[in-house]
Amino acid sequence: MKTSKTMLISSLFAIIVLSSVTILLENAWGHGVQAQLQSRFIRVTDETFSTQTLETGEEIEIRGTLISLVNRDTRAWLSVFSDSTNAGNRWEFLARDPPGNVFDISANSEVDYSLRIKALEAGVYHLHTQLNVQGIGPGLGAGQTVVVEGEPIVKPVSTGSVIYQSIVIAAGLGVSFATKPWQVI
Repeated sequence: MKTSKTMLISSLFAIIVLSSVTILLENAWGHGVQAQLQSRFIRVTDETFSTQTLETGEEIEIRGTLISLVNRDTRAWLSVFSDSTNAGNRWEFLARDPPGNVFDISANSEVDYSLRIKALEAGVYHLHTQLNVQGIGPGLGAGQTVVVEGEPIVKPVSTGSVIYQSIVIAAGLGVSFATKPWQVI
């Protein structure tokens, strides 16, 4: 009987200590970005941000250089990875240079880039340039913490966009269910 009480008290003490350590360690973690920030194929360098604080509706410009580390041409597109204290992560793209969504990066070359985005929701964001390389995946720039204050800006969503996305999702589900029996073989 004495050993079961000792075991119960020891277990309870261990749970309390481990819970306390978990709470203390939780604040020591990073901001949720994967360990491999840079692509081995194209490096994001000299990433700079036009400001660190802004109001909703104001713009921020992100500039930098993309350096190709491979002996072949690649296709890529730029976006922004945003980790924040709120669930919104809301930004609107205003301009991209190189222009367009997808562009080519020549073998062993350097490409200067700039992104202009508008803040739509207040929060503390950690922004990174995200370079998505076709057939390879994403790579991130070093990033910068940006504080946005002000009232949220709500952008209306068109009915056409909702219908289009619903059709795309339904088609994807249809293909998934149609090919499901073949995945077992």
